[in-house]
Amino acid sequence: MTEADRILEENRRRAAEIPAGFYDLDRAANLFLRHGQERALRDALETAGLFPLMNRKIADVGCGSGNWLETLERFGASRGALAGIDLDAGRAERCAARFPGADIRAGDASRLPWADASFGIVLQSTVFSSILDPAMRKAVAAEMLRVLAPGGVILWYDFFVDNPANPNVRGVGRREIESLFPGCEARMRRVTLAPPAARRIVPVSWTLGTVLESLRLLNTHHLAAIRRRA
Repeated sequence: MTEADRILEENRRRAAEIPAGFYDLDRAANLFLRHGQERALRDALETAGLFPLMNRKIADVGCGSGNWLETLERFGASRGALAGIDLDAGRAERCAARFPGADIRAGDASRLPWADASFGIVLQSTVFSSILDPAMRKAVAAEMLRVLAPGGVILWYDFFVDNPANPNVRGVGRREIESLFPGCEARMRRVTLAPPAARRIVPVSWTLGTVLESLRLLNTHHLAAIRRRA
């Protein structure tokens, strides 16, 4: 079994085991986590000087059904400048139906289908933590750099801690991020209150969840803006 096959099999297993509605936004903790992700993304875009997004070409590597593309569109991105790729053909098909006019593909991110220097922003969200094979991680990172235009930014959102309940994912720490993108500098910060903690705390007190997330001690993800060094 190749690493790509293993990832697809794991996606199918999780889809079959996760209870219906587990990630729906009518659950307070899920809405809290989504709001935190969107705030962190907006702050990273502003700090990196990427606003306005209109007509800026953006690729989402591991786009899933398109939640991040939806957020970027609400932040001003142009539909025709959006692109995405997902290993799961079903997810890519749903994303393409959701965003007619965007360039959505099914495929392996270690072989991106776009030309060199095609995008001003290349985004990945919880893709690398799902890749256990070091060689594939390096290949996907190299492809993201290949399609990044001069002066462009890679936006990274992923776990830096392992999930003890799921051996099929592995966190990616600061040093590994830096090694995956040689010749680049990464501005990163810890974001996202640990989801298990959020599911316990936020339904009781949204305010307490906000305070804990702001302290960053229980946060589990890095949000990084990665640029080639001048």
